[in-house]
Amino acid sequence: MPDKEEDVIDLLRRQHREIRAMFAELETAKGDRRPELFHDLVRLLAVHETAEELVVHPEIRHLEPAAGAVVDARLGEEHRAKELLTTLQKMGPGAEGFDTLLLQLRDDVLAHAEHEEREEFPLLRAHRPPERLRAMAATVKVAEAVGPTRPHPGVESAKANLVLGPPAAIMDRARDLIRAALGG
Repeated sequence: MPDKEEDVIDLLRRQHREIRAMFAELETAKGDRRPELFHDLVRLLAVHETAEELVVHPEIRHLEPAAGAVVDARLGEEHRAKELLTTLQKMGPGAEGFDTLLLQLRDDVLAHAEHEEREEFPLLRAHRPPERLRAMAATVKVAEAVGPTRPHPGVESAKANLVLGPPAAIMDRARDLIRAALGG
């Protein structure tokens, strides 16, 4: 359970665990639960990646000269995952081939999370004091609260998220309200 003492690394690791659990549940989900769970997964992945792109990656990029390459690799992974997630969204959970692409997405997303935990998080822990990491957690929560709820391939940089994120978030949240109002 999140608390005000949770730092950005703890927050993102907790979300990685939630994402792993959602993928596991989605693999066996049936009936109406499956599209609902997939929608929840899309939303979590979208807000999680947006927050990383706005808060975490820019912070890491400024830590040391080699950190830029680490961030660039993560942004490339995020772009590929967004493209695959967008394809899956268009297909829908009942479509032929969905399960195969979902497994690919799961493998890609979990490898991405592992790279972050192994390469990015130690950099943050080594170069930023605990109070900065806690402040970053609070900032991530704000970014997630106002960010897009669907993937937007091509919007992986902090600058692109700041320019294109707000209009996308408004449209995404309007779609979410309509979906909820229609019961689906």
